[in-house]
Amino acid sequence: MSAITILIADDEKEIAGLVAMHLEKEGYRTVIVADGEAAVEAVRSQRIDLAILDIMMPALDGHEATRQIREQNGLPIMFLSAKTTDLDKITGLVLGADDYMTKPFNPMELVARVKALLRRSLLLNPQLQEHPSAIESGGLHIDPDKRTVQVFGQPIELTPKEFDILLLLARHPKKVFSADNIFHQVWGESYYESDGNTVMVHIRTLRKKLGEEKNHFIKTIWGVGYTFNE
Repeated sequence: MSAITILIADDEKEIAGLVAMHLEKEGYRTVIVADGEAAVEAVRSQRIDLAILDIMMPALDGHEATRQIREQNGLPIMFLSAKTTDLDKITGLVLGADDYMTKPFNPMELVARVKALLRRSLLLNPQLQEHPSAIESGGLHIDPDKRTVQVFGQPIELTPKEFDILLLLARHPKKVFSADNIFHQVWGESYYESDGNTVMVHIRTLRKKLGEEKNHFIKTIWGVGYTFNE
């Protein structure tokens, strides 16, 4: 089965990193974001199999993020929160969460609960066991599971961030992503104006590796952002 992707939304970097470390040891792929707005966008723009959300987050709190996610997706959602009262737990479950854990937490228990939620989800939705196939476009081949890229049969070595940018754009060829969007999705952090240079540099090196002088896979929409050129 293809690698399962788990979204971790928490503005405490240490907590998010700890959760990601334990899940990745079990073979899961993780996506980390720092606020509820980025969590909703991540579910909207890429394949997420399960979401772990904090409640007290900037932009959107976990409750509102869950409400918006539930409008478009039935994926399993777990709250991981410092809010410990019965009312907090009941509120989270009523809003659409499938499980609720409190901080501090036992990482092994969290992994066990994640596995239980995924088993239940796959039993109810067998079609979720198959992830989208590799992307083919104009001589470009992207394998999301192996995280490999080829251009006209030649392997291209990309950094993790370069690969994630390319995959984000290629999965949504009709969508224009601003530097803000890309930074949110790939770095999972709050965006500041200076971060636009970081995105621009990664796009520039990515284009060079893809052979931009001959192959125009990434198109710039001036004043707006970047899109995948099918």
